[in-house]
Amino acid sequence: MATWTSRGLRGSVLEEMVNHTNQRYRDMGLALIQKIPTPITPVRFDKNSRHITLAYFEKKSTVDYMGAVQGIPVCFDAKECAADVFPLQNIHEHQMNFMREYERQQGISFLLIYFTHRRECYYLRFAEMEIYWRRMKEGGQKHFKYSELSREYFVPSGRGASLHYLAAIQKDLQERNEKEKGENPGTF
Repeated sequence: MATWTSRGLRGSVLEEMVNHTNQRYRDMGLALIQKIPTPITPVRFDKNSRHITLAYFEKKSTVDYMGAVQGIPVCFDAKECAADVFPLQNIHEHQMNFMREYERQQGISFLLIYFTHRRECYYLRFAEMEIYWRRMKEGGQKHFKYSELSREYFVPSGRGASLHYLAAIQKDLQERNEKEKGENPGTF
């Protein structure tokens, strides 16, 4: 059977860490997160190795991972960065639109950004991503800097996972709940 490996995260350290973490979360019954393959149409095959040698993408992909965490739908993309500046061109308009729509449906959207030279991973909340995106669209910086990021959203390791990103999701949910309570105070 012919196989195809995406060029997006192929062989990356981050993909291996996320996949390992997702398996640990599944084994522990904490979450069910799956890698979403990018749909392709094969054009040419190498008959000897039975590998696809030429293909084209059927449509633009949305995010790398989707699933549920304790009944909460989540979607996220995983990106690697080798510097202290993350270029927003690494996030595509269709991805932003998809994540925005996902959030409107009460899901949680985010990026995991692995700063390879620091060996640190950041959980970029969708609300924070929108701030940087809007700034770029209004003619501002086309990137954001490591120094702009909140220390509390760097992803720890733990619970047998390479990247314990559920800790960041929990913090994100907590902040969302606090914000919602502040915007909708109860009446007596």
